[in-house]
Amino acid sequence: MQFYALKSTVLKVLCSRINLAPICKRNMACSRYEYVKSYELDDRILPNVWIVIRIDGKKFHKFSNAHKFEKPNDINALNLMNAAGIAVMKEFRDIVLAYGQSDEYSFVFRKDTTAYKRRASKLLTYVTSLFSSSYVMSWPQWMDRQLSYAPCFDGRIVLYPTDENLRDYLSWRQADVHVNNLYNTAFWKLVLQSGLTNQQAEERLRGTFSADKNELLFQEFGINYNSLPPMFRKGTILLRKRVVQSEGDDQEKGSQAIVPMHDDLIREQFWREHTEILSKYVPGKYVSPSVVPRLLKMQLSEESQLVKATMS
Repeated sequence: MQFYALKSTVLKVLCSRINLAPICKRNMACSRYEYVKSYELDDRILPNVWIVIRIDGKKFHKFSNAHKFEKPNDINALNLMNAAGIAVMKEFRDIVLAYGQSDEYSFVFRKDTTAYKRRASKLLTYVTSLFSSSYVMSWPQWMDRQLSYAPCFDGRIVLYPTDENLRDYLSWRQADVHVNNLYNTAFWKLVLQSGLTNQQAEERLRGTFSADKNELLFQEFGINYNSLPPMFRKGTILLRKRVVQSEGDDQEKGSQAIVPMHDDLIREQFWREHTEILSKYVPGKYVSPSVVPRLLKMQLSEESQLVKATMS
């Protein structure tokens, strides 16, 4: 007993003389309290499944009204969402595709991703918080009014075991765009141009089918629904591509960017043109149009400045 007491005294003296007292205490505290880590759940996602993280705006109807978004579609507000989506894809290179519409965005992680050891809580919180902060930071670039208060987004993770399941999910979200946008277009035309109240417009459209709404838009407002901007009717698809000037250019020489597209992803043609999504993921080639979209132009400009800074 005297030996152990002497040994303990010697250790304390040594610790104090070489300034190790705080380390000794910290180690003892960790060994005493670290048992609480056993309460954490193992939330690692199953291997070899598509991981989809979908975020949605919380009370976004109120938010859009407070900030006077144009009805039924505010192109700048939609591009603001797309800018936030691009920011997320830049951070997570394992995202092979993102799809956005209205106040929601879906991010598709490749099956074999090891990001954050596939921990659901880590992936969900990081994507949601990064999207939210990017939305706020990008606001001045797209909106001509001051941000009155910060928006809020919630998120969820859904797993899809097969390629067919994933395609059906994306088809479901794009079909939702068509249904909602056709209704909203007809609704706001009745309110803003015909002078109906919101309740009267709802009653006018109650029980109508897509053909009825298309006919209403054409007969009363001279609008061919199919001629409206594709982003309104189909949403926005974000894909990682090598941007080249012409079809004959070498893909490897192109600048890599997140390209916004407004294609029909329900049809087979989309998946034949972008085979890299479901196969071994290597960014495909994208021929830059004569009029480069602002979202793409901003990225190419940033990369060009980065290259110049590196060379200098």
